[in-house]
Amino acid sequence: MSLAPNGIGHTKPNHLAEMTRVAVNVRHAPKKAWRILNEGVCDGCALGVAGLHDWTLDGIHLCTTRLKLLEVNCAEPFDHSVLHAVSWLTKRSGTELREMGRLAHPMRRRRGDKGFRRIDWDEALDAIAGAITVAGGDRTAIYLTSRGLTNEVYYVAGKAARAMGVANIDSAARTCHAPSTIGLKSTIGVAASTCSLQDVLETDLVVLWGANVANNQPVFTKYLYEAKRNGAKVIVINPYLEPGLERYWVPSKPESFLFGTKLCDLHVPVRPEGDVALANALLKRLIARDAIDRAFVEAHTTGWNELEQRLTTLDLDDLLADCGIDASTLEALVDMYVGARGAILVWSMGITQHRHGVEGVQAIVNVALARGNVGRDGAGLMPIRGHSGVQGGAEMGAYSTAFPGGVAVDADSARTIGELWGFDVPCTPGRTAPEMVLAAENDELDVLFLDGSNFLDVMPDPPRVARALSRVPLRVHQDIVLTSQMFVEGDDVILLPAATRYEQEGGGTSTTTERRIAFSPQVVEPPGEARSEWRTFAELAVRVRPALRDAFSWPDNRALRAEIARVVPMYDGIQNLEKTHDEVQYGGRHLCANGDFPTSDGRARFTAVDVSPPRLPEGSFFVSTRRGKQFNSMVFAERDPLTGAPRDAVYIDRRDADALTLAPGSRVVLRSEVGSMNARVEIVDLPRGSLQVHWPEGNVLIGAELNDDASRIPDYNAVVTIEKVSR
Repeated sequence: MSLAPNGIGHTKPNHLAEMTRVAVNVRHAPKKAWRILNEGVCDGCALGVAGLHDWTLDGIHLCTTRLKLLEVNCAEPFDHSVLHAVSWLTKRSGTELREMGRLAHPMRRRRGDKGFRRIDWDEALDAIAGAITVAGGDRTAIYLTSRGLTNEVYYVAGKAARAMGVANIDSAARTCHAPSTIGLKSTIGVAASTCSLQDVLETDLVVLWGANVANNQPVFTKYLYEAKRNGAKVIVINPYLEPGLERYWVPSKPESFLFGTKLCDLHVPVRPEGDVALANALLKRLIARDAIDRAFVEAHTTGWNELEQRLTTLDLDDLLADCGIDASTLEALVDMYVGARGAILVWSMGITQHRHGVEGVQAIVNVALARGNVGRDGAGLMPIRGHSGVQGGAEMGAYSTAFPGGVAVDADSARTIGELWGFDVPCTPGRTAPEMVLAAENDELDVLFLDGSNFLDVMPDPPRVARALSRVPLRVHQDIVLTSQMFVEGDDVILLPAATRYEQEGGGTSTTTERRIAFSPQVVEPPGEARSEWRTFAELAVRVRPALRDAFSWPDNRALRAEIARVVPMYDGIQNLEKTHDEVQYGGRHLCANGDFPTSDGRARFTAVDVSPPRLPEGSFFVSTRRGKQFNSMVFAERDPLTGAPRDAVYIDRRDADALTLAPGSRVVLRSEVGSMNARVEIVDLPRGSLQVHWPEGNVLIGAELNDDASRIPDYNAVVTIEKVSR
């Protein structure tokens, strides 16, 4: 506990000031704001809050991320005449563009035009459908991001794409968690959290492995608060001990709000990409201490003997060197893990967005299986999702390598889904999001439809992305606000105004981290001519394939959800949801309950993985990207309220700073193979040789090439040099 009331003198979020600012900014629409908060399902993180409450923990749940998104949801349409000439807008930041207000009318710009002209929906849809018809499915690509998108949008987008012969459809679920999907399916047979939030309250131990919930899932800190009150310990495995994980001020808990709550009981400062080595070192010590749950392993798993044999060939000192921790820290980790009756292992993009993300997930699964921490109360594997629609996005089929239900794309599954839908569908996987960029660069795309995304922010190497976007003959941007990628000149650029989840007629659903399908009703009307995105995709499909009109003619959302329940059996019950707090949790509280794994032999699989971190050239550093005070690529503050660092900060270890004679706040230039970044020094405690920069600002350092593993996503890390900037 802090002795400073409300953290006076500490760097921390000022929740009261934040709430006041938001209240002022939405004062023009108080009823609208209240209905969104009180009736809608949060469009922020994927923990799932319906209205101001969830289904597990009593009390009001409201975080600053949701409040900042409320400002966007309550914004009025801007004067669209400002788009008639757009040169001045190209210099506006993403924040400035967002704060202009809502996109409310279809707009179009041809190459050579100074700006956009207003068009009607028929012109827009006819132009897009005509271009797709001419281009064909192979030269068309569609991407969706989780900007509050509903399951209904993802499902119809995936169905419409396949109806038009387009296999190149992908979503943010891949960019964030494709390694989780692949790693979990290859080991336990499911690609979702095996446990529920109730288990967090009942566990002895929470391991946050490459996950910063204080920044990205703030409501989760409330669960950690309650878990610690119930006696749980928290281990943070991360190169940097985020201040919000060391101590957090939970605003709805008076004593925490006043004095703060110590969350982290043990920090394990693993080197970037040292996670597999750490997991292997942990397993070696579990074996040495005879702490393997042999009964569980023998009854419910396979592959242990091969893994154990592989571990005997690995030297513990070498593993410690690879993961960057000392023997005493490892022993403390082992003590806490062995002493816990149950443990929940939580991870996010600190594991997945790396060269060996799949192996990182498999290594974490090994650690869980070795102690039987799957399929029982107070234990489990939790790939925590950053955005409210990501889990559903992967399960609704808006995915280049998966049909609805997460079924792999192949000839047999294509035949099955085609029979359900009543038309033939492509039977080979399509391009992933980064592959779309590379295809555009090589003039292999004629139509690129981006729904709710900003490739200039989320993809590596933004200048390269901009050049690629400019080469696509037709780009379509469907969104609720303006984004910088809209102003990259192209042959033909069309803007489509989207309705938010709170404006979607008939309401909509989203799937939470704990697999809870939650209903959010329509509570307000969309502005101007904004439409529900699922209707846009349905109308495009019918224009391209008029004979399929009946396949895309749902009288309302209830009928659409009934189809989802039929096509995706694990979503059965979605058709019965109709009001706030209505939900259904597929799989129940636990997946893989009692050691029953949905694999070919009913057993979980250990995986022998052995990955070492990269060896850096002399004088180089390994830089990773981090998040702070943002939602996806929407940045809400120029300083991180938990670290105090500006957006252009480079976090560097104090020993490396001393060696380079760098003072706090001094300017440096980071250079990688693809770009450079002018940054301000922020001195912290990190493993030597490692740096951190904010995302998306640091994307200028990241190469566009794909990982070597099966995830087909970029590696959001780079090797850089540091140059001092002379004053």
